Amino acid sequence: VQLQASGGGLVQAGGSLRLTCGASGSSVFSVNGMGWDRQTPGKQREFVAFIDSRGRLNYADAVKGRFTISLDNAKNTVYLQMNSLKPEDAGVYYCHADIKDYTDALPRDVDLLGQGTLVTVSS
Repeated sequence: VQLQASGGGLVQAGGSLRLTCGASGSSVFSVNGMGWDRQTPGKQREFVAFIDSRGRLNYADAVKGRFTISLDNAKNTVYLQMNSLKPEDAGVYYCHADIKDYTDALPRDVDLLGQGTLVTVSS
């Protein structure tokens, strides 16, 4: 199973972007939850938002009220709507997923990390 993220780009401060990340592969799996982290220059990777398959949400304080995460369970795809973007939101955004893989005799939980997508916010 792999994650494919897209939607990054250049936007002016105050603008919006929507990130998309889909999980796909030949394995039989289900998504327990998906989320986004980000890494800005000079900082460690930090949590942004997470949603589980029941719709329970968690946001970093820095993005509450501006970002909205949603999950399409049928498509195994997570979205991050980012509004009122600030220069400090700029960085590489990484999608991650917690899945249950049913390929083997015993289901197993697997954590996946997708490739990053670059978000640039100009002031």
